Amino acid sequence: MSDPSAGVTLPRVRRAEAAMRLPAPQEVAAVLAAAAEPETRVMVLLAAGAGLRLGELCGLQVADVDFLRRTVRVRRQLTRATGRALIESPPKYGSERDVPVPDALLEAVARYVQEHRPGNHPTRWLLTEGGGAPLTQNIASDRWRRARRGAGVTGMRLHDLRHYFASGLIAAGVDVVAVQRALGHRSASVTLNTYSHLWPSAEDRTRAALAGLLDDLASAAPRAEDVADQLRTSRP
Repeated sequence: MSDPSAGVTLPRVRRAEAAMRLPAPQEVAAVLAAAAEPETRVMVLLAAGAGLRLGELCGLQVADVDFLRRTVRVRRQLTRATGRALIESPPKYGSERDVPVPDALLEAVARYVQEHRPGNHPTRWLLTEGGGAPLTQNIASDRWRRARRGAGVTGMRLHDLRHYFASGLIAAGVDVVAVQRALGHRSASVTLNTYSHLWPSAEDRTRAALAGLLDDLASAAPRAEDVADQLRTSRP
């Protein structure tokens, strides 16, 4: 009986670390400085500081930035249909979420809203093409490329800022479930499969834990000078 799998070549699986481009902080700062439009600067800040996908950035409304709870609410994405109509839909994989963000990001968004998106309507779009129309993915991508070229940075995609965000959380010791929730992944296994090379290995964690134990022992052990003093004072 012949083997039905004979002659079948399985596809190669790309390793995440080989396919991923992690921007350096200097590169992100350079793109921010080169961004011509206020919308582009805020878009870059939200991508790098909240890990939002492109469609999620375009789908943000002013009310989605919760200055009291210090979060960005991800509730929708905007995509362009074949017929050129904009489609508003839930985020990818149903990944609605509240992303905790730092005060510096909130302050930048607050200044932007005050200067460029004033008004009382909470559902007005945060990022626009002008005239209140929401920013589309094509225009957002064009603005990103212009800012990147102006900064002299090559090979960095807007989506790479999402990796930048994730790598910062991992480097700070945030656990995998919290990283998963912030990114809106379907499961923690997706997060691990994508970023496993950024997490310290079990051996690294063991070494760090043992180093801490030895440091505790060293600090708790009596100094030689103290022992000598005790011996001298205890003699009759």
